[in-house]
Amino acid sequence: MAQNKNTKLLSVALIIYIVVVLVYGVLYLLAPQVLVEAQGGDLPVASGWLRWSGGVLIALGVGAIMVYRNPEKQDAFVVSIALGSLLAGLALLYALFFETTGDIWFTVLPVIILLGISLLLWLGRMQAKDVLCPKEEE
Repeated sequence: MAQNKNTKLLSVALIIYIVVVLVYGVLYLLAPQVLVEAQGGDLPVASGWLRWSGGVLIALGVGAIMVYRNPEKQDAFVVSIALGSLLAGLALLYALFFETTGDIWFTVLPVIILLGISLLLWLGRMQAKDVLCPKEEE
């Protein structure tokens, strides 16, 4: 990433995002039953249908790597992943309060991670606005 003082927070946010989505993506793609069993709920879940989300997460991680390497004019992608992290975090927060089953920390930890990543991405986006959305010279 073009390192200047305006992109440092965005760089950190993207690195954290990349690690989280790639770890979850690989697990959901290759071993979804491990995550289902780790949750500890008493309802049976057919985990095979979770594999598609692993592919999507890996693709988002690869896209974030591309933005990390060259953030110029990539505002739309940063907004998309920040919004996705926010909505996923809020969905899990809702589940925590109204649909909790199994190990509560299996929900709490991703809520904290997702909402934290979203906050970092939004703040990093605001600081790096001149790189993500450069003004056209006339």
